[in-house]
Amino acid sequence: MTSGAGAPVDAVIAWVDGNDPAHRARLEACLRALGQPPRGGAAPTRFDDAGEIEYCIVSLLRFAPWIRRIHVVTAGQVPPVLARLRAAGWGDRVRLVDHAEIFAGYERFLPTFNSRAICSLLWRIDGLAGRFLYLNDDFMLLRPLARADCFGDDGTVVLRGAWRPQSSRTLAGKARAALRRLRGAIGGRDLPPRDSERNAQELSARLAGFDDRYFRLGHTPYAFRRATMQAFFEAHPGWLERDLEYPFRRAGQFRAECVSAHLEIAQGHATFDRRLRLVQLKPAEQAAWRLRRKLRDADRDARAAFACVQSLDMAPAAVRADIVAWLRRRIGTLDQWLAPAPPPAGSPGEPAPGQPGRP
Repeated sequence: MTSGAGAPVDAVIAWVDGNDPAHRARLEACLRALGQPPRGGAAPTRFDDAGEIEYCIVSLLRFAPWIRRIHVVTAGQVPPVLARLRAAGWGDRVRLVDHAEIFAGYERFLPTFNSRAICSLLWRIDGLAGRFLYLNDDFMLLRPLARADCFGDDGTVVLRGAWRPQSSRTLAGKARAALRRLRGAIGGRDLPPRDSERNAQELSARLAGFDDRYFRLGHTPYAFRRATMQAFFEAHPGWLERDLEYPFRRAGQFRAECVSAHLEIAQGHATFDRRLRLVQLKPAEQAAWRLRRKLRDADRDARAAFACVQSLDMAPAAVRADIVAWLRRRIGTLDQWLAPAPPPAGSPGEPAPGQPGRP
């Protein structure tokens, strides 16, 4: 394994604006062609944009200035924050990547609305660094992050999560499988597997050779080594094409970030971190009092380094306003970042860091 000391690191953000009429037209045409209603992997909240990408990008610029370049992957769209960055002289730090670039040679699978398929091709971004962080656009950093928090000088990747047994090895998992087979027998057909986060992560681990357990990843930035994914998919082109053929997310798909993590573990190229913590917000599911308590707790916890705000578009107006106000205080807006004065402090009592590399 080559040394990772001093090697460049990039960040990749997947983004879509589901409110764009052109995007909606492409999505609805695809659904009509498939004869499918808009549900599950095609649910509107999977594509709606509530401005989260601005906080995602600003948090990387502010708290991880060691990142060489940010690649925003999308399909025929330009997030407004990117145009503002270009106008401010940041065009060399934040680059737009169209799906056509990473799907070169696989154009028959476009258009796609499947985040898992897109993630499987991120390693094909032109000029991408050998090590990169992958983030959904609703991931943010909440405090300064060192390069060593993501990649070791020896080239290892840092993983965050916990070991879990494969469902097939637990009594509860075996019971669920038996009940599903029974329901299928009663209905006279085999029931397909459920499209769940657990099933996708377990399958990903098995593809990398972990049949008894899996390392369940949380919703924090995922550390990748480009060469690992390139070698894996070049050795298993059939698996890649099977992943790409679904225009919407569905059961039976793996998650490339989980496959990558388990390959690195198997090859001895991974370390584990339990120090930095995730603040996961689900405003469409969690009660307002619980969300507000999470925000207060995060402000008191120096280990709270990452936030994931899922389906902000579905939050009640008052809750959404509270979360946005918190993000503005903890991270700051692009206008604050570009202004002569630094953005507000990241948390009570924490001095605002400098802004290396500002134009």
